[in-house]
Amino acid sequence: MSVNELFTKFTRVWIPDPADVWKAAEIVRDYKEGEPVLHLQLEDETPLDYPVGPKTNPLPFLRNPDILVGENDLTALSYLHEPAVLHNLKVRFLEPNHIYTYCGIVLVAINPYEQLHIYGEEVIRAYSGQNMGDMDPHIFAVAEEAYKQMARDERNQSIIVSGESGAGKTVSAKYAMRFFATVGGSTSDTNVEEKVLASNPIMEAIGNAKTTRNDNSSRFGKYIQIGFSRRYHIIGANMRTYLLEKSRVVFQAEEERNYHIFYQLCASAGSPEFRELGLTSAEDFTFTSMGENIFIDGVNDAEDLEKTREAFTLLGIRDGSQSSIFRVVASILHLGNVDVILDRGGDSCHVSKDDLHLQHFCRLLGVELQQMEHWLCHRKLVTASETYVKNMSGQQAENARDALAKHIYARLFAWIVEHINKSLHTSAKQHSFIGVLDIYGFETFEVNSFEQFCINYANEKLQQQFNSHVFKLEQEEYMKEQIPWTLIDFYDNQPCIDLIEARLGILDLLDEECRVPKGTDQNWAQKLYKQNSSSAHFQKPRMSNVSFIIIHFADKVEYQCDGFLEKNRDTVYEEQINILKASQFQLVADLFHDKDDVAPQKSSRVNVRPAKPAPKGPNKEHRKTVGHQFRSSLQLLMETLNATTPHYVRCIKPNDFKEPFSFDSKRAVQQLRACGVLETIRISAAGYPSRWTYADFFNRYRVLLKKSDMTSADKKLVCKNLLETLVKESDMFQFGKTKIFFRAGQVAYLEKLRADRFRSACIQIQKTARGWLQRVRYRKVRKMAVTLQRYGRGYLARRHADFLRQTRAALICQKQARMLRDRRAFLRQRRAVVTIQAFTRGMFTRRIYQEFLLHHKALVIQKAVRGWLQRRRFLLARDAAVTVQCAFRRLLARRRLKQLKVEARSAEGLRKLNTGMENKIVQLQRKMDDQSKDLRLQKDQLLQVNSGLGLEVNKLQKQLEQARSQQGGGAQVSSLQEELHKLREELQEAAAHRKRSEEEHANEKMGLLQRVEQLETENALLKSEKEEMNQKILKQSKSSGEPGSGAAAALQKELDEERLRYQNHLKEFTRLEQRYDNLKEELSISQFQPGHRRNPSNQSSLESDSNFPSISTSEVGDTEDSIQLVDEAGVEKAAMDIGLFMKLQKRVRELEQERKRLQVNLDKMEELAKRRGSESRSSPSEQEIADQAYNNLKRQELESENKKLKSDLNEVRKSVAERASQSDSSSELQDGYKLLLSQLKSANEELDARKEEVLILRTQIVSAAQQRENDLIESSKVPEVNNSSEPVDKEEAAKAYHGLCESKNCRQDWCSLNEDGELGLAYQGLKQVARLLEAQLQTQSRQHKDELEALHTQIELLRDDIEKKQELLNYTAALSPEARVEYSVQQEITRLTNDNLDLKELVEKLEKNERKLKKQLRIYMKKVQELEVAQAAAQTSRSRPELSRQITVQRKEKDFEGMLEYYKEDEALLFKTLITDIRPNTVSATVPCLPAYILFMCIRHADYVNDDQKVESLLTSTINSIKKVLKKNNEDFEMTCFWLANTSRLLHCLKQYSGDEVFMTQNTSKQNEHCLKNFDLAEYRQVLSDLSIQIYQQLIKVAEGIIQPMIVSAMLESESIPSLAGVKPMGYRNRSSSMDTDGPGGYTLQALIRQLGQFHSTMQDHGLDPEIAGQVARQLFHCINAVTLNNLLLRKDVCSWSTGMQLRYNTSQMEEWLRANNLFQSKAAAALEPVIQAAQLLQVKKKTTQDAEAICSLCTALSTQQIVKILNLYTPLNEFEERVSVSFIRSIQNRPPQSSDPPQLLLDTKHMFPVLFPYTPSALSLENMHIPASLGLDFLVRV
Repeated sequence: MSVNELFTKFTRVWIPDPADVWKAAEIVRDYKEGEPVLHLQLEDETPLDYPVGPKTNPLPFLRNPDILVGENDLTALSYLHEPAVLHNLKVRFLEPNHIYTYCGIVLVAINPYEQLHIYGEEVIRAYSGQNMGDMDPHIFAVAEEAYKQMARDERNQSIIVSGESGAGKTVSAKYAMRFFATVGGSTSDTNVEEKVLASNPIMEAIGNAKTTRNDNSSRFGKYIQIGFSRRYHIIGANMRTYLLEKSRVVFQAEEERNYHIFYQLCASAGSPEFRELGLTSAEDFTFTSMGENIFIDGVNDAEDLEKTREAFTLLGIRDGSQSSIFRVVASILHLGNVDVILDRGGDSCHVSKDDLHLQHFCRLLGVELQQMEHWLCHRKLVTASETYVKNMSGQQAENARDALAKHIYARLFAWIVEHINKSLHTSAKQHSFIGVLDIYGFETFEVNSFEQFCINYANEKLQQQFNSHVFKLEQEEYMKEQIPWTLIDFYDNQPCIDLIEARLGILDLLDEECRVPKGTDQNWAQKLYKQNSSSAHFQKPRMSNVSFIIIHFADKVEYQCDGFLEKNRDTVYEEQINILKASQFQLVADLFHDKDDVAPQKSSRVNVRPAKPAPKGPNKEHRKTVGHQFRSSLQLLMETLNATTPHYVRCIKPNDFKEPFSFDSKRAVQQLRACGVLETIRISAAGYPSRWTYADFFNRYRVLLKKSDMTSADKKLVCKNLLETLVKESDMFQFGKTKIFFRAGQVAYLEKLRADRFRSACIQIQKTARGWLQRVRYRKVRKMAVTLQRYGRGYLARRHADFLRQTRAALICQKQARMLRDRRAFLRQRRAVVTIQAFTRGMFTRRIYQEFLLHHKALVIQKAVRGWLQRRRFLLARDAAVTVQCAFRRLLARRRLKQLKVEARSAEGLRKLNTGMENKIVQLQRKMDDQSKDLRLQKDQLLQVNSGLGLEVNKLQKQLEQARSQQGGGAQVSSLQEELHKLREELQEAAAHRKRSEEEHANEKMGLLQRVEQLETENALLKSEKEEMNQKILKQSKSSGEPGSGAAAALQKELDEERLRYQNHLKEFTRLEQRYDNLKEELSISQFQPGHRRNPSNQSSLESDSNFPSISTSEVGDTEDSIQLVDEAGVEKAAMDIGLFMKLQKRVRELEQERKRLQVNLDKMEELAKRRGSESRSSPSEQEIADQAYNNLKRQELESENKKLKSDLNEVRKSVAERASQSDSSSELQDGYKLLLSQLKSANEELDARKEEVLILRTQIVSAAQQRENDLIESSKVPEVNNSSEPVDKEEAAKAYHGLCESKNCRQDWCSLNEDGELGLAYQGLKQVARLLEAQLQTQSRQHKDELEALHTQIELLRDDIEKKQELLNYTAALSPEARVEYSVQQEITRLTNDNLDLKELVEKLEKNERKLKKQLRIYMKKVQELEVAQAAAQTSRSRPELSRQITVQRKEKDFEGMLEYYKEDEALLFKTLITDIRPNTVSATVPCLPAYILFMCIRHADYVNDDQKVESLLTSTINSIKKVLKKNNEDFEMTCFWLANTSRLLHCLKQYSGDEVFMTQNTSKQNEHCLKNFDLAEYRQVLSDLSIQIYQQLIKVAEGIIQPMIVSAMLESESIPSLAGVKPMGYRNRSSSMDTDGPGGYTLQALIRQLGQFHSTMQDHGLDPEIAGQVARQLFHCINAVTLNNLLLRKDVCSWSTGMQLRYNTSQMEEWLRANNLFQSKAAAALEPVIQAAQLLQVKKKTTQDAEAICSLCTALSTQQIVKILNLYTPLNEFEERVSVSFIRSIQNRPPQSSDPPQLLLDTKHMFPVLFPYTPSALSLENMHIPASLGLDFLVRV
């Protein structure tokens, strides 16, 4: 293509920029070749004229299409150049935060400076087994590629991790080793992989330090070889180190630190174990305080030291050696603080003997203080003739001290590495290895010294190896595709390497100068200038004579010559070394012992040893300089790498400020140039970098074809014709065998043609669509116009008609209006005239009235005035008359006064006054006389009364004397009467008190009753409130749309978690058991001796191999039933029954003790009975009487116990029913009561059956006694009744007689009964009944008293209950409504739990009595069997022994009872035929689960004959045999499914026929008759349940192993909808030979569905329960979901719209399969919900905030992290689709995360749901079961 075609308008280009290195621009005008200026426009719309010249300034680089931006592989870019690479890395790093990118065979890793959750075990599992190009770039993908190539090619591999300090090399190498440790874990118990990982903290502590660029910078290079066995499990490892930066021990720059181990020890100096080291803070030591900052943010040195010590321990370094290591490290710190004191002359120096740090140094290393003090300041010079000691200057002494410190640390470092290698070494043969090289990258600083020179030299060698490897791979790819190979010119850095290491090169000249006695750095620099001035890679600085410049492949580096010689010599004085060799500590002495150099052995396997030999003394070991040693170790490393297949990881440091996700383009470009990434791009661009398969090219670019070109069916030919048509230059492409190779830029050109074709097609479509839309619009407008006209004309006509009607109406209105107006005017005038007349007439009338009123008022005034005048005149006259009268009367009075005064002075007046006084005195005298007379009369009367009273007193005195004389004889009678009177009073008081007490009691009772009624009312109110609240809660739950409440879901989740934990423990137990079996087999193999074979006779002892203990029938406990009850009752109730389980366990122990005690008593009674029988054996009649008494005693005990138990059961049933009727409000309590009632009912039925058996046994006893009596006695006599025998009831005797008649089939009369003494027994029975009735009366009276006491107690309890309820009400009233509901529910649960515990205890008592009765019955049955066996022994023996069946009491004989019997010696053959050798297809045509039914029928017979050993042997051997079969066929799905079905069916049979009422609800009457009678196999049911879980887990493992390789191809890669998936122009080329392009195609969705259908049909054929099949489907669908979603989250190429459509279709097909197989209700469809939502996420709109909210509400099954990851990976397949913007992704990322979001990104593919085995009884009858003859079970006998 010409320049004119490329540089057209709207083409985007890259131009240089000083700030951002490269800046994007767009051409605004077509460029013509030869123009000096290119017209551009920047992204900020700034115009720019870019000068263009053929030599000075070439045309700018072209930009790739947006569809190629963000590619996983840089070589997939169409335009391969530096700005494209930089932009692609920047976009991937900043927008989706992808830190890994491929660049051909190189993985580019950018340090995020942030912890990312992409290194978990689930990610390792996701990348394990995947091809390198299938998943997104990752360090795990490189590690998996190396592991896979090692296993396939059987060739050693190497992973080379390089980069500058702070780029993340150490972390990348660590994650690679973690991948190998996880994938290739060791099979033994050595835990080599843990030791390999444990070496990392040790090496980081002693070899890493803080620098200005990195807080954990590795200051050495290391190469770790991880050895693998033939099965590719880790068996060992080895580490080699390179060029430790020893100078850091004695010097650190500002803001840097020494090695971490020093600061870790100082931080832990306060610990007791480190106090002897004499350490303090790191600030107090010279070697640790030079950087002025001893801390690292976020790092705890003390905790890191603990991790280091744990790693030492894990690697087998003992505590003593660790202490020695820490002593050496501490001694280095003290050595740095040793103060060198100058003498006066300045030419010598000394060290004070009292120097504390020197004392610590010598004490810690165990050396002589005086010698060390001397040789720190002196040196020995040896000449040919003599040896003498020379003083050192102060500077020389300090240099020698620092050199000693560096040497000690280097030796310690080498010693630790050596011991790590010893710990990782293995004696097993190493088949292959993978090496991980963590080495420093290219370094350039302001001051570059010897260390930077060696580092850059090593990088030159590695770059040369890298270039040759890349070139080799390119050549292999071209040869494989049979493309003509042309030599590609690539940068060869061999001249630079020769400059350094060739003869008379830099290193040779340096070694030569070091051998010169007085060699200096300046002399060496001059030799360099002279020798290498002609080299193109060597330059001399203009302004310096002590430095030189080397032009490396990455950059020019100027090295300062100062210190080169000293660092190359690495001088340490021999005297100081000899002192250390004489240390009293063995480790210190071992560090400096001489070791001979061992020549490396050339073999196919690289030796495990350090690359750098341990330093030696100056006269011996130091003959080899540091440079020479480094060159040798580097050469060995290159030989190792060349012998392996290398894999490259280039670590990039994005910025120098350690900011997370911040990208500095300048720093990135520098590192890309230095690490060889751009060189890889250049080599790829020089050839044919873009490579397409013919099918992908055809699918992508078939839009460019014409219809005539599609005639050929050969896609290769079509592609060739198309390319020859489109691209005129034949050199721009090449046709290979399977791929088309393109030059750089050709894919972009094809994309441009494709986009143009799409654009023209879109324009044509738009033109046609727009014309059609315009025509449709015109027709609509015309139609609307006609319609509008029609409606307009009609409207006008209607409006004219309305006008005419309105005109006519107006005339009528006007006529009426005018008439109305005139009439109104007339009426108004008329009213006005009338009004005027009325007002006028009124006015005149009012005037006349006013005149009349004024005249009347004048008359009234006149009258009033005239009257007032007359009254005033009268008053004046009257007042004058009164005044005259007063004056006259005053005059008369004065005259009278004067007259009286004159008369008073005269005698006549006095006389008149005396006469009046005398009259008054006389009157008073008379009155006094009358009063004296009355007084005398009263005195006379008083005397008469006194005399009468005196007579009376005398009379009374006489009577008193007479009474006293008579008082002596009646004293006793009066005292008795008084006492009687007192007693009567007391009696009355007592009666009154009693009455009061009764009244008080009645009042109190009435009060209590009222209070109880009140409480009942309150309780009813509370219940009603509770029901209302429950109804509200239900309404709220219904209104919210949830099918179940949150609490129920939480409880169900807790139940599932608990089951999952149990099953995980069971899984771990299975693994440990498998491990034990493996070890056992290994032991048996090691001890195997030829000639020994196991015969069937010793195979019968299968029970000895059982891992399960024998189960006694007397032990009580039904764990399986308990689990069943827990499942039915729910988790909450089960959680509340923990205390119940503890009580049950305690009760079991008590019952066991009770059983033993009863057994001992029974044995004693039997011994006593035997002893009595032996004493009375002389006479047959006495023996018969004793036996009959003993039998009567046992029978009576059984009957009494039976009756008592029955009555107790009735009482319990009644009480339970009453309690249940009173507690109707609680559904859970009703269920518990119903369960208890059903259990009691079953117990009652069992007791009835036992009673019937007792009667039958009594019949047998009577018949046996009568038989003996007829034989021994001729005449029958009634025996005496022995006092020791217990009487029996008459009715029972009659029943026994009838039973006797039925058993003997003969008729007998009652005389025979009398002859047997039954009448006497009946009489004694009546007497006993009388006693029993009397005892019952007494018992009833006692019960009455107890009931009274119980009532009183109940009253007290009611009082307490009332108080508690009152407190409860008060407390509840203070709570909020929500808390009140919760508290009431909690109280109700507590109450129900207590009631349940009480009922459980009651049931325990009843079960105890039942077991006691059963035991006694069993003993009695044995007695009867012994008797019958003794009778049978008297008969003649048969010739051939038959099966020894134990004699049992049978109710009714039948033909076949569903039982199978076999000989004991045939047991091994039974298990071999039925379990070990059986194949599922042999019984596929018979009844499903036939082996389970056969085994159960054998178990039934063993229970029938009461043979506990046989039952135990059967079950134990069955379990062990099934385990062995499954172990042998651990990869066979059909066999595993077959035995899962049979094991679960056997478990269901043990439940169905256990006799428990819970499992008998669906049984037929015949099946109930077949229940087990003698043994409780609950513990074996639990064992079988565990075995079923183990088989289920194995089944899931096998099924997942079959479908897992099919999932990704079927769900994501196959085209279920043809032609929907588009091919993105990735330009993908196979980076790894592990990808087989010639293999068969991938799996399709139909293949996956067929495989699932095979699984389902297999499970159906073998009779697996549908519920278990549903759980298997759910587990497999979870696996499909997890694998699919994990691949979707780790693959950018499948995150597109078309993949979402394909995924939606695939999931719908899976759901249809579930519906077709009736598995949709098994929650399997719900397991696909995350994948369905991910598919929807790929298809929904992703632009606005509303879209973000819709996505968050839609994708509820995905975490925010997963949603963001999918959005970041979303890739448009063509340029018409839009990418998801960063702002949109951030809007979703910033939303608050849900509480249920998991922290990890990927789903756990190994997660297993807890399995449930629901009880499913069988409808088959055992008696109708047919056993095919093909099974070879002829030795089984039907019973």
